[in-house]
Amino acid sequence: MEVTQIDAIPVAVPVAPLEEGGLAPYSSNHDEVEVVGRMLVRLETDDGITGWGEMLNAMQSPRVTAAVIEDVIAPRLLGRDLSEIRGFVDDFYYPYVKVRPFLGAVETAMWDALGKKRGAPISELLGGGVRERVDVAYCLGMLSEAESRTYAARAREQGFTVLKTKAGPDWRGDVDRIRAMHHETDGALEFRIDPNQGWTFEEAVRAGAVLEDEGIYLQYLEQPCRIDTYGTYERLRQRLRQPIAANEDTYFPRNLYHLCERAAIDVACVDLVPAGGLLAVRDQIAVAEKAGVSVTHHNGFDLGIKQAAVLQLYASTPALNLPPDSVYYGWADHILTEPLVVENGSMPVPDGPGLGVDVDEDAVERYRVD
Repeated sequence: MEVTQIDAIPVAVPVAPLEEGGLAPYSSNHDEVEVVGRMLVRLETDDGITGWGEMLNAMQSPRVTAAVIEDVIAPRLLGRDLSEIRGFVDDFYYPYVKVRPFLGAVETAMWDALGKKRGAPISELLGGGVRERVDVAYCLGMLSEAESRTYAARAREQGFTVLKTKAGPDWRGDVDRIRAMHHETDGALEFRIDPNQGWTFEEAVRAGAVLEDEGIYLQYLEQPCRIDTYGTYERLRQRLRQPIAANEDTYFPRNLYHLCERAAIDVACVDLVPAGGLLAVRDQIAVAEKAGVSVTHHNGFDLGIKQAAVLQLYASTPALNLPPDSVYYGWADHILTEPLVVENGSMPVPDGPGLGVDVDEDAVERYRVD
């Protein structure tokens, strides 16, 4: 059961337009998304089993991402027994370079192949038995108030109960959009606001306080300020009754530990790829759980491979007590032979072996880029 080949495959997949049920253009305070570049990892074993993983392109460069996977990670894995997942991941130590996201994608492929070898879904290998369906949060970029009303109403009609929206440099406009969506849906939706580190401390305080004064309480305010500012988040939590979440800070395990130690956050928004894989993110989740911090999973325009991994994680990890973000309903096309289903605001956990999904390699080639 040795690993014999690892390929890094860059793809670019379009996002369907908003008016066609998708999300494009999906605007945040740092970009506007209509086509998403991802790196797929394809792993093969000596007994003919294939496993798949997925990640964002590091520094927006498919060439750099592929080089790290194929030139740095692959030589350490080729010829190794597929079941040595923990030992393989723990072997990597580069003091000046963070390789965890690359390991996260490769480790996912290892779990997928191992599950296929054992004839069991990843969730079963990790303990399983927690849930068969996973509620997910609808995601919306920065739009006008009128557009925000329209698509918040659509999210409610489709059975979603949580909506996450991006936020930008104009915190007053962001508050106006939340207020408009709240009234449009008669308070039926819970909201997450994600400025992607784009607000100052005072802007975060003012935005949260205005919403409090109007009786609009968020599910959480996600990473409003820069990372590595533990004192800022500790103070923010003292100033507001709105729950405070960390996302980008969780990409650095010690940051999450320090935020929990200082009681600076209410929610950890983790991500299995930057964490370094399923084992590593479960370690992070355990830290948050012991600190009494709620946990959810981030989404960075994940295709079906990583989305399936997130569902397997939820099916085996009770401490994931808030719905993950998802944009799966927003793709113009899919790379799975049988795409995952989003129905009434939730998704079933695939019950096949490994990730529980099959990759359509014709579709992969169709969207492959240099």
